[in-house]
Amino acid sequence: MDAFHVALTDAEKSSLKDLVRLVIAAKLAGKAPDVPTPDSENLGRKLGAFVTLTIDGNLRGCIGHIVGDQPLFATIAAMAEAAAFGDPRFPPLTRREFDRVAIEISILGPLEPCPDPARVVVGRHGLLARRGGRSGLLLPQVPVEWGWDRETFLDQTCRKAGLEPGCWRDPATTLFWFEAEVF
Repeated sequence: MDAFHVALTDAEKSSLKDLVRLVIAAKLAGKAPDVPTPDSENLGRKLGAFVTLTIDGNLRGCIGHIVGDQPLFATIAAMAEAAAFGDPRFPPLTRREFDRVAIEISILGPLEPCPDPARVVVGRHGLLARRGGRSGLLLPQVPVEWGWDRETFLDQTCRKAGLEPGCWRDPATTLFWFEAEVF
């Protein structure tokens, strides 16, 4: 797997974070967001992405779209709304929380079958485990934040899918890996 790099400028990254705030603020005001079409080739690329919201370092919402099937800015706009108001683990974000929310965006590289779990590098790779109708995904930054080693990361990805730890050793489980640019 070649290293994934989107090469977004600081202005493009800032623009995407501003877009997240614009979408959430519009929804809180009961309005449809006016999502501007950016004047940037990078922001029009078809890439998957996640929007993660935290308050005081605690997760407050995280939703993403794995497949790059629409322009990046449109994916970010949709995931901003979903993370703030549609993450089933949390109630909808409130106006009071909005001023305290921190935004992290993860732009995903291609999802590819993982040839060997021993090659997974903590902090570089994100994982998706899939078996039957269940799947679970963890972004590359998650094991770093939790201090996990590779095996714990693999086990936790299985747990996220609602499967037993160690399911990644079972040939019936398909394991995918990807890289992400996180800011």
